[in-house]
Amino acid sequence: MPLPRRSRPFGDLEARVMDLLWNAGHPLLVREVIDLMRPQRVPAYTTVMTVMDNLYRKGWLERSRDGRAWRYEPVLSRQAYTARLMREALAVSDDRAGVLARFVEEIDPADAAALAAALREAAPPDEPRRDRGSAR
Repeated sequence: MPLPRRSRPFGDLEARVMDLLWNAGHPLLVREVIDLMRPQRVPAYTTVMTVMDNLYRKGWLERSRDGRAWRYEPVLSRQAYTARLMREALAVSDDRAGVLARFVEEIDPADAAALAAALREAAPPDEPRRDRGSAR
């Protein structure tokens, strides 16, 4: 099933289900998702089942048979989903460079360092990497 073209923010229960599935790291049955929701207030089984089926139909979850039930798992990792939201947020601007500059100004210094490291790693192999302390 193809991924949705545009990401809409998840509703509260959808986000809770996705969070539990991402944290689990393996496919879960509806009953297992409900068990993980405890001790907080848990919606009815049919409500959770409907939400998980909707997430499947929207392309956010994959599912496989386990007896008479379905096991569900996310199509994207949490990191890939978040990166997708960031790309979509950037895509609505006519001044992408300005948005990126503003973003870097406003993020935590540790996050800025992680971003700089990721950009160094993503540099094409034919371009020289600019390491601090190198005399180029």
